[in-house]
Amino acid sequence: MSDRNIVIAFDIYGTLLSFESIAEKLVAFFDEDKSQLIAKLWRQYQLEYTWRLNSMDRYLPFQEVTKNALQHALDTTGSQLKEWQIDDMLTAYESIATFPDVKATLDKVSQIPNASAVIFSNGTLDMLRRAIVRSPTLTHHASTFTETISVDDVKRFKPACEVYKYLAQRVGKSSAEMEDIWLVSSNPFDAVGALNVGLKVIWVDRQKAGWTDRAMPDLRPTVIVNDLEQVAEVIANHTQCTET
Repeated sequence: MSDRNIVIAFDIYGTLLSFESIAEKLVAFFDEDKSQLIAKLWRQYQLEYTWRLNSMDRYLPFQEVTKNALQHALDTTGSQLKEWQIDDMLTAYESIATFPDVKATLDKVSQIPNASAVIFSNGTLDMLRRAIVRSPTLTHHASTFTETISVDDVKRFKPACEVYKYLAQRVGKSSAEMEDIWLVSSNPFDAVGALNVGLKVIWVDRQKAGWTDRAMPDLRPTVIVNDLEQVAEVIANHTQCTET
């Protein structure tokens, strides 16, 4: 039997944690339509800022990026929040709920032999720790994750090559063992970034929209699932194959 260890690296924002609750929090200050629009733009600008910072060889901690993106979304929609209200929204960002399929998934993942799970995120360690503490599901499964790994350590954001190589370093995998790491993400840019350096990828397509990313047409997820619970089955089947 093989003792080869498979590492399952879970993205957290948009993969384990759902942004739907952000719009619900904004309803305290705006009507439902505007809340939905601000929430959508907030996420859009947040990601756009990380990519622009990478391109400019600049870096800001993800908390700052998140706050700046919120202000941009407010400005774009002609909206205003007081400073304490912005602080409330940033707190809400670190308290967003898990998707319904997360608990069962982590229950199953924790039972897979020769596999370990980590969180791998753009968020700073402080953000990630608060998100875990404020989520009953993630707190309950805290022992499932052997590491919480932040790109803040290398001052680059996904999908820069450096962050995935840092992930490999942290989980003790050499450049020849990159295929032993499976990234689980619902974000196409994250999936492509991981594939680009040789990781395997499970892309979570909850909307069942199909893979349409063409940034690198030759790169496609190793496996596409529509429900996070399928991740455990994919990994379990893979580990069984490597043992035979």
